[in-house]
Amino acid sequence: MSVNAVVSSDNNTVLLKVSGRFDFSIHNEFRNSYKDVGLKNVEYVIDMINTEYLDSSALGMMLLLKEYAEESGSNVVISNANQEILEILKIASFDKIFTIN
Repeated sequence: MSVNAVVSSDNNTVLLKVSGRFDFSIHNEFRNSYKDVGLKNVEYVIDMINTEYLDSSALGMMLLLKEYAEESGSNVVISNANQEILEILKIASFDKIFTIN
């Protein structure tokens, strides 16, 4: 379980790769992964290609990221979620407040 932040060479995208379980145990790591970058007007991409599990605390963490991003003129995209996670995101109506691809 870990979060890895990768900033694109043009500083326009911050890729947040979440591996393993996306739950409260990585709360601080997830928050620090985007706050430590300190960029404005970027696109945060939560890459879930290696995310195996997501719970309600992860949904809350993503909402906190969205709030943080909007304050700095940025936006958030959720990417590469598996079918089970996509279903959770849809039930939570995240497809109405996030771009999911």
